[in-house]
Amino acid sequence: MLTIDAQVHAYEANRPERPWVGTLQGPREMTGDQMVSAMDAVGVDGAILVSPFSLYRYDASYALEVKARHPNRFALVKPVDPSDPAVEETIAEWAATPGTVGIRIMLNRDNISVDPSDAGTNRVLAAAARHSLPVNLLAWGRLDLARELAVRNPNTQLVIDHLGLQQPFQPPAPPQPFADLPKVLALAAQPNIAIKITGAGTLAHEPFPYRDIWDPLQQIFDAFGLDRCLWGTDWTRAVALLTYEQGVQAFRVTDRLSESERATLMGGTASRIYNWTPAPN
Repeated sequence: MLTIDAQVHAYEANRPERPWVGTLQGPREMTGDQMVSAMDAVGVDGAILVSPFSLYRYDASYALEVKARHPNRFALVKPVDPSDPAVEETIAEWAATPGTVGIRIMLNRDNISVDPSDAGTNRVLAAAARHSLPVNLLAWGRLDLARELAVRNPNTQLVIDHLGLQQPFQPPAPPQPFADLPKVLALAAQPNIAIKITGAGTLAHEPFPYRDIWDPLQQIFDAFGLDRCLWGTDWTRAVALLTYEQGVQAFRVTDRLSESERATLMGGTASRIYNWTPAPN
């Protein structure tokens, strides 16, 4: 079964040549080589490598280095700045870069407009559509805005990060981790919205294999259809709550998915949405 992790991060240890501008939950480094080793250990064929905004902001140079070193294992997504007057040129350059499959907007950042008619945000979405790039939205707390942007940009493929829910960096999980589930389900009415089932285990109150997450996940599957759901781990943000193996195996050992459903969720949808399939190892 083809297995694609819909979101992982890789980064170097903080160093003067490429300094961190913030912090990211996880070990002091997670190089591309280390990420590949983790994937190999549990049979993950490929991953969407998202340049970590918390560390590098809009600089995706390390992700490009990882892709060059492991050309068959990763496809790349980078954050873009809607307030940048040159953002359309940035998107065009990114789209022309081998191995790139999407862009990302950190929709819940304080400096991002909450106006669905904002010129910068809509300029990004229109440019992404022209270049056939899905736009990943970190949208927890702003799901209504994500829905309105989808309505305004019907030709743009949007991908909601991390179930559309705020997820913890440290245990325990929030008391009501699925409190915003009704807003998440409402997004399914927009056919150009897909959703990442990433980091789901970090919302569990029960230990591995996280049986308490499956009823709300099933509601998401039913609303969107598995052909709009993309499994993933959000490694390394989840490192304090579960192992990489647990993030993968929870979806393999559950009896809530048939084999065909598992194949769609854990690889098929990501391959179609991002138009990318990892080459055989």
